[in-house]
Amino acid sequence: MARTNEKYHGIIPAFYACYDDLGEISAMRTQALARHFLAQGVQGLYVNGSSGECIYLSVAERKLVLEHVMEAVGGKMVIIAHVAANSTRDSMELARHAESLGVDAIASIPPIYFRLPEHANAKYWNDISAAAPNTDFIIYNIPQLAGTALTLPLLREMMKNPRVVGVKNSSMPVQDIQMFVDAGAGQLCVFNGPDEQFIAGRMMGACGGIGGTYGVMPGLFLKANQLFIDGKLDEARELQYEICRIIYAMCACHGSMYAVIKELLRRKGVNCGSVRPPFPALIPEDMKQIDVCEKMLRDTEKKYLGI
Repeated sequence: MARTNEKYHGIIPAFYACYDDLGEISAMRTQALARHFLAQGVQGLYVNGSSGECIYLSVAERKLVLEHVMEAVGGKMVIIAHVAANSTRDSMELARHAESLGVDAIASIPPIYFRLPEHANAKYWNDISAAAPNTDFIIYNIPQLAGTALTLPLLREMMKNPRVVGVKNSSMPVQDIQMFVDAGAGQLCVFNGPDEQFIAGRMMGACGGIGGTYGVMPGLFLKANQLFIDGKLDEARELQYEICRIIYAMCACHGSMYAVIKELLRRKGVNCGSVRPPFPALIPEDMKQIDVCEKMLRDTEKKYLGI
């Protein structure tokens, strides 16, 4: 197995699905969002994951999203394509397609709905990886949604696959990051998933983070990461608290957090459209709370970034 590749270190926003006014995937808006992230200086993008509403997109739509992203920024930043689907066949198709486009890595949650034995989960991931044999593979651990947790025995089994280079850990216990880093023995890049604990995850050994709220405040997460690198832990913790307050405020609307994020991005000149049902869209009564979120973002960016 190759040593941890530093190209995966740092801040990697989870990419949002971009729709036109009729709710269909928009090439123009997808590419505009990708170019916007490139301009922010983040290390890469995680495409077609939870924040990308992947569970509500068809295989064909997920291919389109990735194609548009690669056309806009492929080769200019790290691209990780989440390829998990409800069937191994669809997942392998997405993996082959991602490799054909030249992504840096593919990633996958475990099979959902049915509780499968660990050997079946390992086969699912290895079959997906085999469909993209020249592409790095990242395990996505999100037990609170997938219903299955990554265990150390399963991780050790997966580390026999030479393409496995990391774990995107979105479980809530920060201890899991330490366990996966320790089990990897320098071989794995473990990404912090929960944005509310980014600095805690870095303290426990995460090489960086992949997060669903990074896209609306990339500069703040880049600053938090740099404060951590510079050893300014009190300032990093203070900024983490500010980030958490913004996240809590974004979750206080009738519409989903992703609908709120897209509205905040629209106010910054990046139109991603709305969200796809059954995600709840914004209602007029949400706008007052979004005004609050916008002010919190603006004030925090001014305080820490001087903008």
